[in-house]
Amino acid sequence: MAEKIPQKLIDRINELSKKKKESGLSEAELEEQKSLRETYLALFRETFRSNIEMMQIFDKKGNEVTPEKVKKIQRKKGLRDD
Repeated sequence: MAEKIPQKLIDRINELSKKKKESGLSEAELEEQKSLRETYLALFRETFRSNIEMMQIFDKKGNEVTPEKVKKIQRKKGLRDD
């Protein structure tokens, strides 16, 4: 399962963003900000992908209409019996 994004990571990103607006950042802080953003995006994408892969979609009549591509991934991961 995908890893949840740590609140400490989000807090530090926000802290650096606020500091950048108020007084600017040093070179080391700019590098840290870039690294933190890349980490955040990687975790976000992983979590989003996992959520989509776990999803089943049903129409108003109760028929499953999950796209075949998602069904194939779910079968590969052992999440489906059909």
